[in-house]
Amino acid sequence: MLYGDGMEILKYIILGIIQGFTEPLPISSSGHLVLFKNVFNTNMLTDVNFEIVVNFGSFLAILLIFWKDIVKLVTAFFGYIFSKKKRKEFYNDFKYCMLIIVGSIPVGIAGVLFKDKIDALSGKMFLIGIAFFITSILLFLVKNANGKKEDHDITYKDAIVIGLLQMVALTPGISRSGTVLVGCLLCGISRKASLKYTFMLYFPVSVASMGLGVLDMMQEGNLTNLFIPYLSGLVAAGIVTYFSYQWLSDLVRKGKLWKFSIYCFCLAIFVFIYFR
Repeated sequence: MLYGDGMEILKYIILGIIQGFTEPLPISSSGHLVLFKNVFNTNMLTDVNFEIVVNFGSFLAILLIFWKDIVKLVTAFFGYIFSKKKRKEFYNDFKYCMLIIVGSIPVGIAGVLFKDKIDALSGKMFLIGIAFFITSILLFLVKNANGKKEDHDITYKDAIVIGLLQMVALTPGISRSGTVLVGCLLCGISRKASLKYTFMLYFPVSVASMGLGVLDMMQEGNLTNLFIPYLSGLVAAGIVTYFSYQWLSDLVRKGKLWKFSIYCFCLAIFVFIYFR
């Protein structure tokens, strides 16, 4: 099973495409993967190892997109701490790093305390439908929002509010990126700055979840199983995530998040009817 057959590879590529397309968008990648599993009656998505692999593909794509920002922020963070002469020069970016840390704390605590309970909800389609509906409402609320705060105008209060909303997004079917975007826009942050902060918060959450997942994989001793299908899914997820983000960026800049609201509403209705 190291290489898998052609049909097996194709299935994993399709799942990688679904992950890649939905990961940056405010429509919940986890909810779509669960929906795919139940509609097509496939047990492939019980493969936690593969979920970790495709998430890593998306992570690499978003890392590539924000690489220059990340290097600048990391340099400023340590420059501010260790350099006395350039403290003022690095302060704004250092503060932005602290805003990322503060915004990540609530979801980190909730993830540790409630992981088992959250995982237990992932197979309940009625709850997934409700989550899609909630995401739809949240996105509709900010359809015209466009604040004036830029990167360094974000306050610690904003970071806490946004962090608490991100904690809610641990519920399967509620989009993390969508919820954080909504939080940013409700706090009066500009669309461009909201999009950046949303994906800056993505990195700590993603690194933590992948780290825990890799530990589980190592304990299973199953790292070489289905190598080619896994690699195919990772590449597909990475490529599609890259272009999916570009599309999202364009829609956010034009104030068209409401399109995702309509999509999530229709998806919720489909779930309620199909799984009634």
